[in-house]
Amino acid sequence: MVENNDKIIKFLAYNGRVSMICASTTNLVEKARKLHDLSPVATAAFGRTLTIASIMAVNMKNKEDKLTIQIKGNGLLGGMVVVANNNPKLKGYVENAQVDLPLKNGKLNVGGALGKEGYLNIIKDIGLKEPYIGMVPLVTGEIAEDFANYFASSEQTNTAVALGVLVNKDGVKSSGGYVITPMPDATEDDLFILENRIKEAKPISQMLDENMTLLEIAKDITGDEKVRIIEEDIVPMYECDCSKEKIEKGLISLGKEEINDIIKTQGSIETVCHFCNKTYQFSKEELQNLLKNI
Repeated sequence: MVENNDKIIKFLAYNGRVSMICASTTNLVEKARKLHDLSPVATAAFGRTLTIASIMAVNMKNKEDKLTIQIKGNGLLGGMVVVANNNPKLKGYVENAQVDLPLKNGKLNVGGALGKEGYLNIIKDIGLKEPYIGMVPLVTGEIAEDFANYFASSEQTNTAVALGVLVNKDGVKSSGGYVITPMPDATEDDLFILENRIKEAKPISQMLDENMTLLEIAKDITGDEKVRIIEEDIVPMYECDCSKEKIEKGLISLGKEEINDIIKTQGSIETVCHFCNKTYQFSKEELQNLLKNI
């Protein structure tokens, strides 16, 4: 895949009574798959999480705002972490990238891989003295339902969430998702129509695989041919901001005793970034220089 067709578009339907954010994240998820050498089921789980993180991130107001999603389950996948800003640039990792499970009803068994017992933790650092933290138990481990439960429990919003990743032997065929939130003035009729449209809709990954545009998907899901685009040309990207300087700060935080112990027992050290698997090497001389800064 050379061309990046990933994008996020914000819509309003039903004369502004319903908000919808729709995302195409195929390239984003494929890059993450390659970086972390993810199995198909790990790709689906991580891809869904990256997609919802990108949708949530574009709703943050300031460039300095940061969103962190932590998911921990009792399945073989273990857990996942995704960090995003409102650009949105995202990074993250999966605890067990190589987990492999048989298909369930012909589909990748994300719920089985993650497990139904565990938690979803959302941390929003939006410039206040303390970050906002919202934690809810996992409902199904299928990600979309778990986030719908989070929005209802922690943010008191009745939100529909759909996430999908289509994987074949070559990698990610399509990936995307949408979040639909009724406004306070949404009518019972609006909600009734929406509920039925969502039930009847094809999976988002299938619609994207059939080359439907996000606008076509928004019209199809809402049933509103006059759906309005509020913001577009938002491109989510997987991008790690690690550097040797940041790793140095981490080593310095270990303290003199720990660094001296590394010098005595190992001489040098190699560290790997969790988010992009880039390796950083520190020679004995470099470690000795770090001691001077403590």
